[in-house]
Amino acid sequence: MAGCFGVRLLHWGPLLAFTIIGVITTFTISCHLQWWPVSTAGGAIDMFFFLLWNTLTLYNLISAAFSGPGYVPNGWKPENSEDTQYLQYCHLCEGYKAPRSHHCRKCQRCVCKMDHHCPWINNCVGHFNHGSFTSFLFFAPCGCIHALFILIPSMYRAINRGDYLRSGRTDVPFVGISNEVFIGSMFSVSLSIGVTVALLVLLYIQMKSILRNQTGIEAWICDKAEYRVRDEDEDEEFTYPYHLGRWKNFCQVFHFRRRPELNGVYWPVVEGCDQYTLTVEQLKQKQEKKDRSVVYGIQETYAGNICPCSKGCRVFCCPPCTDEPRIKLSIGDRILVSRWKKHWLYGEKLTTEKIPGSKRIRGWFPRRCAVELVDQDEILSPENDKKNA
Repeated sequence: MAGCFGVRLLHWGPLLAFTIIGVITTFTISCHLQWWPVSTAGGAIDMFFFLLWNTLTLYNLISAAFSGPGYVPNGWKPENSEDTQYLQYCHLCEGYKAPRSHHCRKCQRCVCKMDHHCPWINNCVGHFNHGSFTSFLFFAPCGCIHALFILIPSMYRAINRGDYLRSGRTDVPFVGISNEVFIGSMFSVSLSIGVTVALLVLLYIQMKSILRNQTGIEAWICDKAEYRVRDEDEDEEFTYPYHLGRWKNFCQVFHFRRRPELNGVYWPVVEGCDQYTLTVEQLKQKQEKKDRSVVYGIQETYAGNICPCSKGCRVFCCPPCTDEPRIKLSIGDRILVSRWKKHWLYGEKLTTEKIPGSKRIRGWFPRRCAVELVDQDEILSPENDKKNA
């Protein structure tokens, strides 16, 4: 277990987060001891609360990283085998995706109620660690704002210490810091402002998500459901099944128990919906996406570079703004393209054989490398479709 903890921390995200916290804390305490010594009651109380914010920030950051979001067991399937028709199948986990779960290509697991993969905790944010992650987003700005109220007055008094000494005032604490500490304090002020702004924006997004009981992925699904063309036998309007009211939604994430009561697979839903209301909508959107996908043939090799210099200035300067992978291509490959940009395409490589448990090869590639194949009906015929399913 200790080795797992070490691997979780040995990543640029947690290391950078700990470094930022350490830098701000070090210079803040250094200034605090001069500006408001802990020998006074007020100074001791102020220092206690500053260290409290830091402790809670670190605790929730580590808790979110180590507790994890919760994962759907490999090979999972519903108790009623007939319900598999309402679920997507994950070839990598060799099981069905439970309601609200999604496969994370970085964690290489199906994550319960996945919201997103966060580099700062080197883990996904999902069902079991959503509360800890959101608490981290709250306490970190509290500590940074408190640090600003210590650093800025301390630096001001350090700059004007000559005036205070000449005036003979004894009611103002003397603050004398070296040039190195002054530069470090200025840097800490910049870090505190940047962290506060960034995390408060993320906190707002997460709280809105929590009060709606809707992850970022589910919000995207609901947006597409609103504009999807429906068949005659479908209901006119899609009902999101997990919005139980703000207080109940809030209590699903924040609680006094170590782990939530819900297991991350089965969820309470609103009246008129069932466990598979959202998954059925997902399947229909997937089918619609497949129907509008187009097969392209590769006529120019591509090595999978993020910004390929050899593919032209426009391709180099206008890469997709996403962390999704690029796909290596050779002449003669066929790609089922499902998304388009002006100079880039996103799709999945088609193969004649599908090995069980093999990874689907998907990613972005330059548009100039491919040409649309004319006979789409023959390429996506039922026989070929079975081979590529």
